[in-house]
Amino acid sequence: MAKNKGSDSNPKVLKLLNRILELELAGVVRYTHYSLMVFGYNRIPIIGWLREQANESLLHAGKAGELITHLGGHPSLSIGPLLETHNHDIGDILRESLEHESIALQAYRDLLAEVEDKSVMLEEYAREMIYAEELHQGEVNKMLRKPGDVEVFKG
Repeated sequence: MAKNKGSDSNPKVLKLLNRILELELAGVVRYTHYSLMVFGYNRIPIIGWLREQANESLLHAGKAGELITHLGGHPSLSIGPLLETHNHDIGDILRESLEHESIALQAYRDLLAEVEDKSVMLEEYAREMIYAEELHQGEVNKMLRKPGDVEVFKG
């Protein structure tokens, strides 16, 4: 019996899922690094939140990897781009996080566009992840606002 190398699956879907896997693994590294670089009075709650984000990224990477193997593909061993600005002010960290999350959100939207009306499983997965990423972006946006500001942060 020949090995299945994803030939029965859409190669574009596998490529998109591998990009998502790589971005989520980059999120694990990024949020872990950020959690190590926080200093000051509010350190404890902030590092706790950053480590939660690293754990969530790992869970998201695992979901993407499981779908890749489900479809007969091979999960990437690469990690997405890692930005190191050496700016570790909480505001800088949050702005970098928002940028990274925007890239990941677009990857999930690209996946949804590719699988819509073709696979309920992948469509539901993409929608669930878009929902989670949009919520996360909203959280980060609120954290970037000055106390009392209700306007959306547009940094």
